[in-house]
Amino acid sequence: MNILKSLADRDRVFDFLVPVASPVDVRHGPILYLEDVSVSFDGFKAINDLNLTIDDGELRCIIGPNGAGKTTMMDIITGKTRPDTGQVWFGSRHDLLTLNEPQIASLGIGRKFQKPTVFEALSVFENLELAMAADKRILPTLTARLTGEIRDRIEEVLATIGLTELRYGPAGILSHGQKQWLEIGMLLMQRPRLLLVDEPVAGMTEQEMERTAELLTGLAGKGKQSVVIVEHDMGFVRSIARTVTVLHQGSVLAEGSMDKVSSDPRVVEVYLGADPDVEAA
Repeated sequence: MNILKSLADRDRVFDFLVPVASPVDVRHGPILYLEDVSVSFDGFKAINDLNLTIDDGELRCIIGPNGAGKTTMMDIITGKTRPDTGQVWFGSRHDLLTLNEPQIASLGIGRKFQKPTVFEALSVFENLELAMAADKRILPTLTARLTGEIRDRIEEVLATIGLTELRYGPAGILSHGQKQWLEIGMLLMQRPRLLLVDEPVAGMTEQEMERTAELLTGLAGKGKQSVVIVEHDMGFVRSIARTVTVLHQGSVLAEGSMDKVSSDPRVVEVYLGADPDVEAA
């Protein structure tokens, strides 16, 4: 009964997962484009004329102090929050501001929140199988047939997230880091074109952080996914960063390589402090 209740609660999450193929067109521009985006909450400008471009297959790290607008930015991209002004495009054809959350997810945008949410009573394999289900209602999901194609996809994702040997074990026995990888795998089952990942290494051991770095860098690339990572751990960011965007007061403060942004006096003043390698809170 607890499992059924968990499944019922999770249905709302699975409704926002993406299909096997994304219709996004990136032949004529970036995969994600935000221009002059602003949004206010009770007079506070959480996002202030934000401009951001993410290329197809790119891995981008977003950093900045608390209240910089990082979470609000992801809420806007996924349709949870509507901006007051600006444009948000996915590929060259899809105006995200005209779509709701399920429609945006169906285009190929997957979001991983900081706290992992998996079915602890189900096996790792079953969690991935459930994420693949085309009909997300409870009974069809429980009675769906496991085709060879789906099994192959599950095995492929298991290898990607490093949980092959734990496939038949309950998700509840996984470490915190392994649960994070499993939830990333549940998104990967839907073959997204863009992954938004929020603080993936919070609470992880050093070894888990290294494995997460390998996983996320391996996901990005042409023909794979674009990956946008919001993270506070500067050591982790430095280990994976290709391009870093620093947000401050809802706008882009600096952008470029980690070396470039960490030596920017403005970034040091508002975020990194005297030592750019020290983890920021």
